[in-house]
Amino acid sequence: MVLVFFARLISSLMQAPAEALDLTASYVRICGSGIFFIVAYNMLSALFRGLGDSRSPLIFVLVACIVNVIGDLVLVAGFHLDAAGAAIATVAAQAVSVICAIAMLLKKELPFKIHRSDFKLNPQCKKFLGIGLPLALQEFLTQLSFLALCAFVNRLGLEASSGYGVACKIVNFAMLIPSSLMQSMASFVSQNVGAGNKKRAEQSMLTGIGIGLVFGCVVFALVWCKGDVLSGLFTADAAVIANGYAYLKGFAPETIATAILFSMVGYFNGNDKTLWVMVQGLVQTLLVRLPMAYIMSIQPNASLTKIGLAAPISTAVGVVLNIGFFLYLNKKLRNKPEQENKKQKVRLSILPESLTFSVTQGNAGYLEEKRIFWIKSGLELENRRDGDVSLAVIRPDYYTDIAPAVH
Repeated sequence: MVLVFFARLISSLMQAPAEALDLTASYVRICGSGIFFIVAYNMLSALFRGLGDSRSPLIFVLVACIVNVIGDLVLVAGFHLDAAGAAIATVAAQAVSVICAIAMLLKKELPFKIHRSDFKLNPQCKKFLGIGLPLALQEFLTQLSFLALCAFVNRLGLEASSGYGVACKIVNFAMLIPSSLMQSMASFVSQNVGAGNKKRAEQSMLTGIGIGLVFGCVVFALVWCKGDVLSGLFTADAAVIANGYAYLKGFAPETIATAILFSMVGYFNGNDKTLWVMVQGLVQTLLVRLPMAYIMSIQPNASLTKIGLAAPISTAVGVVLNIGFFLYLNKKLRNKPEQENKKQKVRLSILPESLTFSVTQGNAGYLEEKRIFWIKSGLELENRRDGDVSLAVIRPDYYTDIAPAVH
C-alpha cells in the first residue's frame, strides 16, 4: 500500500531525474500493487524446496522470465507503454508463476494434509517468527540500501541512471544461479542437520560453492569482456550502453564472490543461524557497501565503475566474516559432546541378556548421537521414549564408557 499511494514521494527520495519522475512513479506504483504475487511465490517455492523439490521453483522462474520477456516486447516495444508497460509485464509474470505453483501444488501428493483449521495462530508461529524475522529485517534493510544506491547513481544524471537500470537487469540474471543455490542449500542442509548428518551438510556447502564458482567465472568473463554487448540487448542508446558497461565492469567480481557467500549463507540458514545471517548482512550493507558507494558517488571524477566496486568489496568482507563464523561454529560443535557427556546422569542396569540405559538429564541431540554410536557398536535399538533408551545387547560383555557416573 505504501508503494501504491506514495510512489511519487518515494521516487523523489530516490532522486529520480525530473524528466523521468513520472515514469518512475508509475513503475513503482504498478510493481507495488503486485507485491502479493512476490510474497505468494516465495512462500510456495519454499514449500516445494522443503519437500525436496527444487526443480519446480526453477520451472516457475523460467515461466515468469518467458512471460516477462514477451510482455516487455508486446507492451513496451509494441504498444509503447514505456515504464508502465515494463511494470505490467513484471507483475503479470509474477502472477503467472504463482498460478503455475498453485496448480502444481494441487496435483502434487503431499506427505501431510492441509485443513482450513491450519490457517490460524499456533505454537509453531513463534518459532517461525524467531527464524524468519532476522532474515526479513536483513532483506528489508538490504533493499533499502539498493534504493539508496539508486539515489546515489541518479545524482550523476539521466544517462547514468538509465545505464544503471540496464545493468541491473543483467545483474538480476547473473545472480539467479547463486540465489537458487542459496535457497536450495538451506533446504538440503536443514534436512541433513535434522537427520543428524552434519558431515553431509558441510559437504553440500562445499559442493554448492564449487558449482557456483564454475558458473560465476563464466558469468564474470562474459560480463567483463562483453558487457557492452549485453547492455545493447536492452537499449540502442550508445551513452546508456557505455554507462551500463561501466557499472558492470565494477560489479563483475561480484559474480565470483557471491558464489562463495550465498552457499555459506544457505548453509547457515539451514543450520538455524538466521540471526548471524542478519548480522553479517547488515555489516556488509551498512558498514561497507553504502558508505563506499556514497563516497565514490561524490568524488569529482565519480564513475559507475567505482560505484559498482562497492558490491564485490562488501561481499568479500561477508565471505571473511562467514568463514570465521564457520570455523568458530565447528570448534564449538567439536567441544560440545565432551561438555554434554559431563552433564549426563546415566543409570545402568544389567540383565541376563541386555543393558538398559536411562538418561535422566540431556537433550534429544545427545540421545540421537548415542543411539547411532550404539547401533554401530553392534547394538540393536528396542525402543525409545522421552528421555529413556532401551537397547538389546548382542555381546553380554559389551563395555562402554559413555558416562562418567554409572550406578
